[in-house]
Amino acid sequence: MTARKVVVLDYGFGNVRSAERALARVGADVEITSDFDRAMNADGLLVPGVGAFAACMDGLRAARGDWVIDRRLSGGRPVMGICVGMQVLFSRGIEHGVEAEGLDEWPGTVGPLRAEVVPHMGWNTVEAPADSELFAGLDADARYYFVHSYAVHDWTLETHNPVMRAPRVTWSTHGERFVAAVENGALWATQFHPEKSGDAGAQLLTNWIGTL
Repeated sequence: MTARKVVVLDYGFGNVRSAERALARVGADVEITSDFDRAMNADGLLVPGVGAFAACMDGLRAARGDWVIDRRLSGGRPVMGICVGMQVLFSRGIEHGVEAEGLDEWPGTVGPLRAEVVPHMGWNTVEAPADSELFAGLDADARYYFVHSYAVHDWTLETHNPVMRAPRVTWSTHGERFVAAVENGALWATQFHPEKSGDAGAQLLTNWIGTL
């Protein structure tokens, strides 16, 4: 079978080389680029992200990444966000009292993680829905690598259309529960880093690529 073409969006805020290696490991044909046409035409688009919410949004807009993500999703073309690449998919982020607009693909606010130890850095388990495609084949006690000080604490999107499949939301806990992953049609995302999560992360990326 022909390898799926995956573009890792290079907009200056992400571990693009780690993502490239992890995707290549599971059989994807990977390219790191900020080229608009290549990002639009790939089978899958992976949006990494590290650093501050507002800075990532500025970088996305400068690279027209916001437009690419919106256009791909309008056409039902797969997009996956990682870490801050997931956070910017929500309506807004608040860091150090500074509020910034997100991509607003999902309602919700990214805010400080309330825990005794911050950042949340290291391995943790998640609570995935039984029908999750993203976590298919993975044990409930599998662990994933997190590095973050901010998170989404409430999932507020409601789906009233019986024809549409409701989003599948995965949770984790560090001081408090927070959204660890979302599967919503063509848009999937993880707060943790699958590219740094060993065999469990490789299986997760394999599951995503299998849907492209």
